Amino acid sequence: MKQQLNLLLTAFGFFTRIPVPFNVAFSQENLNKCNRYLPLVGLVVGGISGLIFYLSSLLLPHAVAVILSMITSVLLTGAFHEDGVADVCDAFGGGWTKEKILDIMKDSRVGAYGAIGILLLLLLKFTTLNEMPAAAMAKVLIAGHMLSRMMAVWTMHSLAYVRDDEKSKSKPITKSLQSPDLVIAMCIALLSLVLFADWMVFLILIPAFIAKVWLEHYFKKWIGGYTGDCLGTIQQVSEIVIYLGLLAIFTYQANEATFHLFK
Repeated sequence: MKQQLNLLLTAFGFFTRIPVPFNVAFSQENLNKCNRYLPLVGLVVGGISGLIFYLSSLLLPHAVAVILSMITSVLLTGAFHEDGVADVCDAFGGGWTKEKILDIMKDSRVGAYGAIGILLLLLLKFTTLNEMPAAAMAKVLIAGHMLSRMMAVWTMHSLAYVRDDEKSKSKPITKSLQSPDLVIAMCIALLSLVLFADWMVFLILIPAFIAKVWLEHYFKKWIGGYTGDCLGTIQQVSEIVIYLGLLAIFTYQANEATFHLFK
C-alpha cells in the first residue's frame, strides 16, 4: 500500500503543480509505474476545475465560469500538456526529417505553428464547453480529464519512446509501459462514465480511440514513436474529442426530448 501511495504521489508530483511530500521518491522506476494512476490525476484536476465552474457560475455568466475552469486546469498542471501541443505543432509543421522534428520539439521557443495550434485548441475547447449544460459540467470535466489521460497512457504501451539523448525536457518519462499498468489505468478511467448513469456516453470512446490511433500512426510515420510532447498532444486532442462526443450526445437527447414533446 505504501508503494502504491508513493506511485500516486509521484504522478501528482510530476504531472501537476499540486504539492506532494518531500520524501516522495522520483526515481525512473517509479515514473515508469506511476502512469497507472494518471486517470486519478485527471479526476483531481477535472474535479477541482468543475468545482471552480460551479462556484463561479453562482455569480458569473456561464462563459466566464467556463474560462475560469479552464484557467484552473492550466494552473494545476502548469500547462504541461498544452505546451506539448505547441511543440508538436511547431516541430511537425516546420520539420521534414525525424532529426529536424525532434530538434525543433526540444526548442522552448514557440513559433507560428505552435501559437496558432494552441490558440485554435483552446478556442475549440472553450466553445465546446460553453455549450454544455451547466448541471453536467463537473461530470464532463472529470470524464474528459480522466479518459484523455488514459489515451495517453495507452500510447505509452502502443508506441516506442524515441528520444535517445539525456537532454530532453521529457527525459523522466515512461519508456516501457507494462500491460498491467495499462489495465489499471483503463479500469480507473472508465469509472468516470458511470457518473452519467447513461450507457450512451460510452460511445464517446469510439471517436476518442480513433483520434488516438490516427495520431499514433502520424507520429510513428514521421519519428517512429512518441515523445513527451506527443503524449501531451494526444491527451489534449482526446480531451476535446471527448467533449465534442458528449456535446453531440446531449444535443441528440435534447432534440429527441423536444420531438416527443410535440409529437
